[in-house]
Amino acid sequence: MTIRVIIVDDQAMVRAGFAALLSAQSDIDVVGEAPDGRRGIDVSRSVHPDVVLMDVRMPEMDGLAAARELLNPPAGVVHRPKVLMLTTFDVDDYVYEALRAGASGFLLKDAPPADLISAVRVVAAGEALLAPSVTRRLIADFARQGPTGATRSGQSLRLNGLTPRETEVLELIARGLSNQEIAGKLVLAEQTVKTHIGRVLAKLDLRDRAQAVIFAYEAGVVVPGEG
Repeated sequence: MTIRVIIVDDQAMVRAGFAALLSAQSDIDVVGEAPDGRRGIDVSRSVHPDVVLMDVRMPEMDGLAAARELLNPPAGVVHRPKVLMLTTFDVDDYVYEALRAGASGFLLKDAPPADLISAVRVVAAGEALLAPSVTRRLIADFARQGPTGATRSGQSLRLNGLTPRETEVLELIARGLSNQEIAGKLVLAEQTVKTHIGRVLAKLDLRDRAQAVIFAYEAGVVVPGEG
C-alpha cells in the first residue's frame, strides 16, 4: 500500500529536497506541497494524504494553527490525516501544543534522510513518532507549565474507566518507557502490552502515545519529578 504524503514548508528548497527523497521510495508517493499552513489545509482537503509533513513556523498560517484545523476539522469534513511536525528546534512550546492538538510527532529538519523516511512510515501506520528521550523532554516541558485544576479534575474522571493494569501501563508510557521496557517491568508479553495500550487509547479517546503522555500528566497519574 502506497503512503500518500504532502509537504508543507515555506522554503522551496526544503520541499524539493524532501519530495525527491520520499518519492524515491517505492511505498511513498508525494501528492502535493504548499508554502504555508493555509494552503497546506487546502491541498490536504483536495488530495487526501495519509501523512502531512508540516513545518512549525511559516507565514500566513503557522504549522500549529494548520495542524489544529486539519486534526479537528469542521462539520462535514471527514478526512483527517496524520500530521508530522517539522522543526529546526528541539521540543518547544509550538511542538508541545501541536502534540496536544493531535499531531503524531515531530522530526528535526536536520535529521538523517533515513529518519525522515522511517518517520513517514511509522506515522502512516498509526504510531506516534515519540521516542522515550523525546517523551522525557516533553515531561520536563510539562513540568514547567503544569495543568490547571479544572483540567486535572476533568481528566481524572476519565481515568475511572481504566482497569488497574491499564492505569499502570499508562503511567509507564508517561514515564517514557518503550513497549519492550514496559513488558519487562510488568513481566508481560510485548503483544499484551500493545493490547493494553490500544485499550487505554480507546477508552480515553486518545489518538496515540503522544496524547497519552500528556493526558497522564494532566490527570495527575504521574507527577513530574517523581519516580
